[in-house]
Formats: sequence, structure tokens, C-alpha cells
Amino acid sequence: MRQRIQWWKLLGLAGLAGVAATGVVVARAERRRRAYTPEEIRDRLRERHAQATRPSS
Repeated sequence: MRQRIQWWKLLGLAGLAGVAATGVVVARAERRRRAYTPEEIRDRLRERHAQATRPSS
């Protein structure tokens, strides 16, 4: 019985660690995304649009 309780505790801690790691990754991505100025975003979107609409050979 004691082994089963310890197993569930370890599983719960692993789950919490996974949630925390995911939060860190999301926060980093959000920070990177917000680092662009509106002009930079517009320029990047225009460049991507030009590449997408360029006729392929």
C-alpha cells in the first residue's frame, strides 16, 4: 500500500513539473513576440505576403 502512495506522489510531482515547464516556454514565446514593433510586424507580413503571391517557376 505504501509503495502505491509514493508512486502517485511521484506522478503528481512529474505532472506539476511538466505544467511549469510548459508555462516557461509559453512565456518566452510571448516575450519574443511582443518584442517586435508594429512597423516590424507590418514589414514582415508584407514580405511573407509577397513571397506567397509570387508566381512559382
